Amino acid sequence: MAYYQQNVTPCADQGHSFMPGPELIERYAPLVKYLAGRIAIGLPGHVELDDLIGYGILGLADALSRYDAEKGAKFETYAAIRIKGAIYDGLRKMDWVPHSVRTKSKELESIIVTLEVRLERSPEPEEIAAELGISVNDYYARLAEVRSTSLLSLEENVSGKPGKEGKLGDFLNDSRVDAEFREVENEESRRILVEAIEKLSEKEKVVVSLYYYDELTLKEIAAILELSESRVSQLHTQAILRLRGRLSRAKKKLF
Repeated sequence: MAYYQQNVTPCADQGHSFMPGPELIERYAPLVKYLAGRIAIGLPGHVELDDLIGYGILGLADALSRYDAEKGAKFETYAAIRIKGAIYDGLRKMDWVPHSVRTKSKELESIIVTLEVRLERSPEPEEIAAELGISVNDYYARLAEVRSTSLLSLEENVSGKPGKEGKLGDFLNDSRVDAEFREVENEESRRILVEAIEKLSEKEKVVVSLYYYDELTLKEIAAILELSESRVSQLHTQAILRLRGRLSRAKKKLF
């Protein structure tokens, strides 16, 4: 997150919670704008960036009031988690994804899982398209249509038991994030996700790693992999559908 760290001055108060006053809100506003802008990249045009920033400011205020440096985590790390959580919560309340798109997304998840069980490997786009009874180009168009549904999927709970909840994003191991904020109560859910990630294709794993670990944009990832941005978007959406489908299937067995 070098971008916003260059624009944010660390707070001098180390060891106590901060009061979310105007000065501190202003000091860490670049962090909110950075995270909101990054999330906005995957959203349709009718979702206003200012709305995302507004949700993020609420998350920042919450982080400032709750943060305790004595627990060992950097404030920016802790605040980023709270800010993104507040933005995702705001998006959920907006219910901005049409029901028809959610239905198509669920259908894709189901077909991908069915093919994986039948083939005992990850299906190729041509195989998924054939199962759907459409062309490969139409399959890619459908991936683009359901792309927005993959945005929140790494924030969804993967455990069905009260008090045993964990978010998918928490399971993507990032050595820069303090262990306290990566801790997962449900080890079985963690094991399932780790196995699911390992079964992704190499390109899908690279895209997931660069997008969620290194926080690069799809355009930046495209430049690194020497692929088109639309192809990287396809790989990202397909990877999330695979992960979500495997987790859903595993949850039905476990819970």
